[in-house]
Amino acid sequence: MFSKAQCFDISCFFQSPCHLHTSFTIRFSVSPLETHDSSKKPRNSNVLEIPSKGHKKFRRLEKQNINPSGAIDKLSKNPHDSVDELAKLKSGKSQNHQNKINGVVELEGGRGNFPTKKLHTKCSTKWSSYGGCIPSILLALESISDLDEAFRPWEESLSNKERSIILKEQSSWERALEIFEWFKKKGCYELNVIHYNIMLRVLGKARQWGEVERLWDEMKAKRIAPINSTYGTLIDVYSKGGLREEALVWLQRMNEQGMEPDEVTMGIVLQMYKKAGEFRKAEEFFKVWSLDKSKKGKSTLESHRASTIKVNSGAQLSLSLYTYNTLIDTYGKSGQLQEMSQTFQKMLGEGVIPDTITFNTMIHIYGNAGRLEEVNKLVRKMKELNRDPDTRTYNILISLYAKRDDINLAFSYFAQMKQACLQPDPVSYRTLLYAFSIRQMVFEAEMLISEMDKRGLEMDEFTQSALTRMYIDAGMLEKSWSWFERFHFEGKMTSECYSANIDAYGERGYVNEAEKVFVCCQEKNKIGVLEFNVMIKAYGIGKKYNKACQLFDSMEKLGVLPDRCSYISLIQSLAAADLPHVAKPYLLKMQKAGLVNDCVPYCALISSFAKLGQLELAKSLYKEMINYNVQPDVVLYGVLINASAESGNVTEAMDYVDALKEADLSLNDVICNSLIKLYTKVGYLEEALDTYKLLRSFEKGADVYSSNCIIDLYSKRSMVREAEEIFDDMQERGEVNEFSYAMMLCMYKRVGRLDEAMEIAEKMQELGLLTELLSYNNVLALFAVVGRLKEAVSIFKEMISLEIEPDDATYKSLGFVLVKSGVPKQAVAKLEVERKKDTNSGLQAWVSALTSVVCTDNYGDYDGD
Repeated sequence: MFSKAQCFDISCFFQSPCHLHTSFTIRFSVSPLETHDSSKKPRNSNVLEIPSKGHKKFRRLEKQNINPSGAIDKLSKNPHDSVDELAKLKSGKSQNHQNKINGVVELEGGRGNFPTKKLHTKCSTKWSSYGGCIPSILLALESISDLDEAFRPWEESLSNKERSIILKEQSSWERALEIFEWFKKKGCYELNVIHYNIMLRVLGKARQWGEVERLWDEMKAKRIAPINSTYGTLIDVYSKGGLREEALVWLQRMNEQGMEPDEVTMGIVLQMYKKAGEFRKAEEFFKVWSLDKSKKGKSTLESHRASTIKVNSGAQLSLSLYTYNTLIDTYGKSGQLQEMSQTFQKMLGEGVIPDTITFNTMIHIYGNAGRLEEVNKLVRKMKELNRDPDTRTYNILISLYAKRDDINLAFSYFAQMKQACLQPDPVSYRTLLYAFSIRQMVFEAEMLISEMDKRGLEMDEFTQSALTRMYIDAGMLEKSWSWFERFHFEGKMTSECYSANIDAYGERGYVNEAEKVFVCCQEKNKIGVLEFNVMIKAYGIGKKYNKACQLFDSMEKLGVLPDRCSYISLIQSLAAADLPHVAKPYLLKMQKAGLVNDCVPYCALISSFAKLGQLELAKSLYKEMINYNVQPDVVLYGVLINASAESGNVTEAMDYVDALKEADLSLNDVICNSLIKLYTKVGYLEEALDTYKLLRSFEKGADVYSSNCIIDLYSKRSMVREAEEIFDDMQERGEVNEFSYAMMLCMYKRVGRLDEAMEIAEKMQELGLLTELLSYNNVLALFAVVGRLKEAVSIFKEMISLEIEPDDATYKSLGFVLVKSGVPKQAVAKLEVERKKDTNSGLQAWVSALTSVVCTDNYGDYDGD
């Protein structure tokens, strides 16, 4: 696939994990979002008018646990917040360098009194790249809390650039703000828009919206004019902080100041829309921005709102690699694969060389869309442009082919990753291990486990439980338990991981092992409602209903309150086991606990009562549900309609139909089938046809049962042509069954078309579709009517041999056969009396009579004595 990368000793670049990604020069920029030239003033900067009215006040968020990211994708696309780097990306080129001796950074002596020394903090490598006194200052600020003391050696000589770096490099917003206020308090330092930009970003990333607003007001009071990147920073931090509407207000303010978003700010807005899933808005904004940049026409915001002009993406504009990547990602995630492809081709046409991020994005999107040919083209293009794949590239390909069940190709990419001197990361192992686990590829999975152990990589909990399932499914129960114990004894398993292992055993019916995991969880004091729920579920699957109830009853005693899932799991298990009486008290407890918010638990019990034929209890529970103001859904109505129809209570069934319609509920296929069954029973052809038409409009279409019901209705009305149309349609779909043929036979016999009826009967025999009593009775009656008496007797004997018990309809047809053979009616009546007195002896008498008269051609000789 890819050209094999040259392997080399990287120890000279990486001395320890804290020095990762240090082979780049860290270039200072005043803001990740700006390129500022002090010699070029922004438009209208002589007279500053910062709007203070007509704008909504921003709400403040106090969510201190959120840790927002910085500039858009800055670590992956513009790793060092350098606008210089972004400018180079525009031409597809970027060069980064760093000098480092023996893996240890040497700091230069500054103007202060701190001696040159080796730093071993995680930031030391980055600090050293600044040169001059900066490393010493940053070290002093890290080790000395008093700012006067920390800054004393450099207090009178700090430049604007050095102050910017100092603010930017603080690890906490509180320290950065403290230093910023110290600079202001000293009065001898110029604090310009660049310093405010940095602080706005620092405070915005920390969600300190009050402080952001305070600094904005301070800028206005001090007449420090915001520049393009100021607004870009504010739009960025507010959108990433989840305040999209506020971010758009900053875009509006920017427009009112007569500023048009530059490319970086435009990219921020695209990212904002993309992350909100508003891909169309992102596309429209970019198109209008492109048009505005090309024609220098109306302001971007006004155009964004009002314009409907369509232009080609990036028409007559030279865009950066970063912008192209954003556009490609936006089009891809919105499903506009053609636009994504066109953007990629335009990028190549303009001489902007795609980077690994570009290829990763497109491979991922085409892979998810199943466009493997495009994936292969991108892989070849990547090689052609000498763009080396990274670990993420291989992970995407591994995941893609594993999902498409090409596990060999997925594993081959894993091997290629190693050949390219790239270390598989936890995602690589997790993806392959899961793929191996669901295929019970134990040997291959254990090979990867061994490799992870050697590298000291930790197994995530999802993979751990997946491998437990693998061993269970492979019939290696002891190995599965050893695997579980390994993590249990390490003491790092969470409550969720224990529950996943309980579920792994419980779902497969290994209740004892599930119990053992439950006990282990208790021993570690990590037991919670989730563990109880999956254990109750396991007892249900294992048909240990008493234990399920006992465990549920013990929850509160152990200080764990049952939740909705606890009740639902128990109630549904009991209902499915035909134990609705046992489940009903738990439903009442659930109702008192205020955990019933829909009809699901009621539906389970009502259905169970109906299945047992206890319709009165089902109706009583339904009324109780209504009294609790719990509204039935279409599924519950289907259960009630079907149960009433089965019991022959048509009036009640129709009442439920009326209630369903009054509730304005949409019919589904289940309810339509129930309605057709009901309408067939009461003979409502028109209503049945309307419902059948609706049923056929659904994705699944009409099933065999409903189609047979319609044939039955047509048959009873002797509507031959209509019945034949339904029957022929069923034959084309391959759905015709024994009942379908039986209904057609009855209809043809009823209307006197005996030839067609005989064809159906012969077809049923040929296809082996004589298995039900109804079918035998229909064929037997037909043979009797047409005078094929021996075949009628043969059908009867076949029934007996298959232990299909004849009913009154069977004997009625057989009596007709005997009478037609010359047997007196009194003799036939005598046989019927004998059958009703003793079924077995009566049956033998009928067989003897039919054999002696019909099968031996002794017509008229039988007198019953």
